[in-house]
Amino acid sequence: MTQPDSVNATAGPGRNLPDVSHLVVGVLGGTGDQGRGLALRLARAGQQVVIGSRSAERAEACAAELGLGIRGADNAACAADSDVVIVAVPWDGHAETLVSLRAELAGKIVVDCVNPLGFDKQGAYPLQVPEGSAAQQAAALLPDSTVTAAFHHLSAVLLQDESVERIDTDVMVLGEDRAATETVQALASRIPGMRGVFAGRLRNAHQVESLVANLIAVNRRYKAHAGLRITDV
Repeated sequence: MTQPDSVNATAGPGRNLPDVSHLVVGVLGGTGDQGRGLALRLARAGQQVVIGSRSAERAEACAAELGLGIRGADNAACAADSDVVIVAVPWDGHAETLVSLRAELAGKIVVDCVNPLGFDKQGAYPLQVPEGSAAQQAAALLPDSTVTAAFHHLSAVLLQDESVERIDTDVMVLGEDRAATETVQALASRIPGMRGVFAGRLRNAHQVESLVANLIAVNRRYKAHAGLRITDV
């Protein structure tokens, strides 16, 4: 797989980010709402996209429905055929999926966007993860991959709504490797209205994942599809 070019260490949002147009992006859990929406938006931005699922047939059917040159494959083939792999699987299958794909994900940039949440009569709430966060769990399970965290705060409804041309929001990107985080920033910034913003190391991923519970509360109260904007950057 092609690796992104080196980037300027002082890169900020929209400045000196790498050209990622040649990268193949895989989406594990690409038949779910968020994965499907991310695949659609990245493909519309001109990215090569592969949807992954436990069932190759289901992935192929979803890809055919979306069009835009999107391909479908089982999770292993999706991971093997991609340069950057977004993990958008349900939390309860997160660890099992990653362990099963450790070999295929070796040497890849992995973007974890899973939010460990529980739901009860009072609404959504963050779950405690032994490793600290879903992203940190991914890093522990994938020692040969470069794990980042991003795309947590995007509305699956807006992502999938093809009548919506722009999604005005910032994407918080976390990770230990600067070149990897800037690659993910660049991918996010290809989607009209979005901007990738570096937001710290993986040890800070817990509060980013947990903030989704607050956004769900906002959306329910105001009947909205709220996102985030980082000011003064």
